[in-house]
Amino acid sequence: MHNQLLVFAKLLLWAFNFLISLAAMGAIPTTLEGPFEPKTRRFDPSMRRGSIDLPMHDPRVRRNVTGNFPEQISLALSSHTSMWVSWVTGEAQIGTNVTELDPSSVGSEVWCGKESGNYTITKIGVSTVYSQLYPYEGLLNYTSGIIHHVRLEGLEPGTRYYYKCGDTSTPAMSVEHTFETLPLPGPNAYPRRIAVIGDLGLTHNSTTTINHVTLNDPSLILMVGDLTYANQYRTTGGEGASCFSCAFPEAPIRESYQPRWDGWGRFMEPLISKVPMMVIQGNHEIEPQAAGVTFKSYLTRFAVPSEESGSKSNFYYSFDAGGIHVIMLGAYEDYDTTSAQYAWLVKDLEKVNRDVTPWLVAAWHPPWYNSYSSHYQEFECMRQELEALLYQYGVDIVFSGHVHAYERMNRVYNYTLNPCGSVYITVGDGGNIEKVDVDHADDSGKCPKPMDNVPEIGPVCHLNFTSGPAKGKFCWDRQPEWSAFRESSFGHGILEVLNSTHALWTWHRNQDVFRDDVRGDRLYIVRQPELCTPVGQVIP
Repeated sequence: MHNQLLVFAKLLLWAFNFLISLAAMGAIPTTLEGPFEPKTRRFDPSMRRGSIDLPMHDPRVRRNVTGNFPEQISLALSSHTSMWVSWVTGEAQIGTNVTELDPSSVGSEVWCGKESGNYTITKIGVSTVYSQLYPYEGLLNYTSGIIHHVRLEGLEPGTRYYYKCGDTSTPAMSVEHTFETLPLPGPNAYPRRIAVIGDLGLTHNSTTTINHVTLNDPSLILMVGDLTYANQYRTTGGEGASCFSCAFPEAPIRESYQPRWDGWGRFMEPLISKVPMMVIQGNHEIEPQAAGVTFKSYLTRFAVPSEESGSKSNFYYSFDAGGIHVIMLGAYEDYDTTSAQYAWLVKDLEKVNRDVTPWLVAAWHPPWYNSYSSHYQEFECMRQELEALLYQYGVDIVFSGHVHAYERMNRVYNYTLNPCGSVYITVGDGGNIEKVDVDHADDSGKCPKPMDNVPEIGPVCHLNFTSGPAKGKFCWDRQPEWSAFRESSFGHGILEVLNSTHALWTWHRNQDVFRDDVRGDRLYIVRQPELCTPVGQVIP
């Protein structure tokens, strides 16, 4: 009875919000009114371009548990009826000589139920550790605490659950936490709000971003790469740097101070222990170490539904969130037409039923469409390999980070305005230690050289435009027509899907956290299935 009342109350709230949104539609533009004239809001000179990192002794970052009590608790979606629960036990080690903990020494249990203190579901999971090793004198090695992943199965959609995690034999169980499962896939069922965050880091601006996200009460988080910026430090810790190569030119390798990962997990726990967070890797997750090993932190710390979505790699996967099918792609993994990722993507797109999940959303770290000088055309190769496929299957929205600014595009395909193209959005400034990007490639003297922006992994395919106002040029001489709005600011985005054709997108700037009447950018994204028929779909 309690769950029925809860569902009814949610339906009433959704209906109320929908009516409010409809009433406001006259004041908020829609993509039907586009393409829009390009607009730039210049960086506010009263704001700081940089951000100060939180120290490791900050109470939100330091270790506040003892023994094998769980910490860094987080959630991730697994399937319509299952949820991943992850956490860490034991102390990480950093030094010249480190010894890995024994994962089998601590159990991995989750107790779960629909009522507080009444746990009807008990699941056992797996545990592991990882190390970050450097064969260089003076560099410290690291080995993690024990990382646990448990898959909770048999859950009911749209239901609140209470859970504890840990090891009952020690005993060392966490306090009780709660989460709410998402609705089943369907054209009339959507998450309440989806927060989209890029390039977050662990700074004072990061705290503002996460406080702001928490106030917006999302039911799902998309984290589009560059999570901790642990690789802005030497292995000895100390002060981080906004530019590693500038501050530490003598470093024999791009080092990483791995305790920042643990601090980030503690900092994020209050939010992601109750709201599932779906991650994808960015360049700051590469973290090279001995024997050419990369991405060890990312691959070990996060549970993602790769196997559940038919992927054999945690670098790319997909999942459903009510009536939205979300595809997370790996920009630092092979993506050409002969790659495993491309083959998986084709199969995943072929399985999407737009009658069940009308919305198709994709996310990866570096943007394809970007008018800032920073990372300009850096992943043009990826665009050339994959854009036609995503266009054919009618991807509605694409989220990326990497560029430390905000930019929303007009609907575009192959650099040409197209009413059936995707809406590309860059949200690359959640609050990291690196500075806000303020220079545009079309500003006088700011066009990068063709070989400036080279990806850390992957080929280079820079090109001059072959048609349109910038024909024959590498950079436009004004804001490109496909760039609808751009602004240099810290913040996060919120996507609210209202029904099978309308979604409200909002950019929330950090400086507006306590100003309910101010938004950085707002737009209704409107699908037109009668105009744009994806491959394999028939519009009656």
